[in-house]
Amino acid sequence: MALVKSSGIRGRQHGLAEQVFSRAAGAPLMPGNAVNLLRDARENSPAWLRAIHEAQRSILFENYIIEDDDVGRAFADALMARARDGVQVRVLYDWLGCQGTASRHFWRTLRDAGVEVRCFNPFQFDRPLAWLGRNHRKTLTVDGEVGFVSGLCVSHKWVGDAARGVAPWRDTGLEIRGPAVADLVRAFAQGWSTVGAPLDEEACLSARASLPMGEVALRVVAGVPWSAGLFRVDQLIASLARQRLWLTDAYFVGTAAYVQALRAASRDGVDVRLLVPGSSDIPALRPLTQAGYRPLLEAGIRVYEWNGTMLHAKTAVADGTWARVGSSNLNPASWLGNSEIDVAVEDGPFAQRMEAMYLEDLEHATEVVLDGRARRLKAAPLLPRARRGTPGRRGSMSRAAAGAVRLGNTVGAAVTNHRELGRTESKVVFGAGVVPLALAGVALYWPHAVAVPVALLGVWAGIALWSRALRLRRQEAEGSQQPPRPEQEVPPLPTSAAPPADAAPEAEPRQP
Repeated sequence: MALVKSSGIRGRQHGLAEQVFSRAAGAPLMPGNAVNLLRDARENSPAWLRAIHEAQRSILFENYIIEDDDVGRAFADALMARARDGVQVRVLYDWLGCQGTASRHFWRTLRDAGVEVRCFNPFQFDRPLAWLGRNHRKTLTVDGEVGFVSGLCVSHKWVGDAARGVAPWRDTGLEIRGPAVADLVRAFAQGWSTVGAPLDEEACLSARASLPMGEVALRVVAGVPWSAGLFRVDQLIASLARQRLWLTDAYFVGTAAYVQALRAASRDGVDVRLLVPGSSDIPALRPLTQAGYRPLLEAGIRVYEWNGTMLHAKTAVADGTWARVGSSNLNPASWLGNSEIDVAVEDGPFAQRMEAMYLEDLEHATEVVLDGRARRLKAAPLLPRARRGTPGRRGSMSRAAAGAVRLGNTVGAAVTNHRELGRTESKVVFGAGVVPLALAGVALYWPHAVAVPVALLGVWAGIALWSRALRLRRQEAEGSQQPPRPEQEVPPLPTSAAPPADAAPEAEPRQP
């Protein structure tokens, strides 16, 4: 990897570093790709629709939010037209993300046109907490030859409304051609198989799918709940960056370990910057994000707030050699709870384009600085603060989870005293104190108001567990009625071909 190479590691040590990244991400480095950087919906949406119109074999489309509006209907029309022409079209949408955005009629119309539609992880009575794990991915793969990965959803929010003066949401995506597109197909197949019959991956790939299309090496990091692959990669990058680490995130709530890695990098001379929204789709959670600024600022990390409508991009660029674009936010909900997908690109020219785009974004941002013990805002020198659009009516589950984690971190620090609280966290701590006092008052004056909900939750939990137990017993009974499979003899491992125990793996040559 270029970050490691710049630090003077060569030969076997460089090969070992590549292996560390591959194991941490759970994704090998795939050379031979062409990558195009796409900014906002004005570049992403036309490229998506163009690829859909040109599809010949298969279309694999998954997104967290698909809204039944002008944008959603344009995509629906394009998908239905290709399905009527014999193209295998599959759409995977998230149950929670699409609550209130699209009706059953919308999905039924797609199915009637020949589109195979599946809903990821709908609510189930006997799994009351399973709904917390969401499919937050945003990918489109066509014929196994071209793929798109981004943070964009299918909604008018990302497009904006020029007639009403509403700017589009700021977001970033990638167009990929080359062998890595097969990894996107495999990632889609993983999510698709959790809902129903598995996907025939080979049928989604053309004969040209494995051919090199460029000179860019990248990794497709397809995260699943509790795998934490991208978290390990983000930790490594924060530790290995030597000059610059520039981050953009929509719902930043770093864990203590990740914040410490950023602080250590900054104190070691790395130019660490964080760009976050100035206005959010959930305004009530904005103070929780701001409460985490102080430990970053005190370590020399520069924090910027985007001026305008929602900043929804999730990107990183380090040392002008490594970059990441995808759906994952820098918070535990994305690192641990959701199915996410990101692309880590190890290519100097591409990373330099990402850096140039980052500097352009900072021209539309306000820097947050410390003035003594108080926090004040210092306006960016080039552009005044733009008029902010009206936040959307629907929030993001990732944002809500991020706010909950930030609240938990602050309250936990106040109770256990394991770190010093900043003055900006006083409102959070005060609000957290109101909640138990209010609950205590309700319990004293209206005990039934507390006892009845607790009893109902107990009944729900008990019935849910019994339902799962009955289902498992039924599966066990059905399995016992099937004839046993004939045992196959396992051939012994050839001992002559086994390498000696102290032999080191040969390092693979680095792709240009």
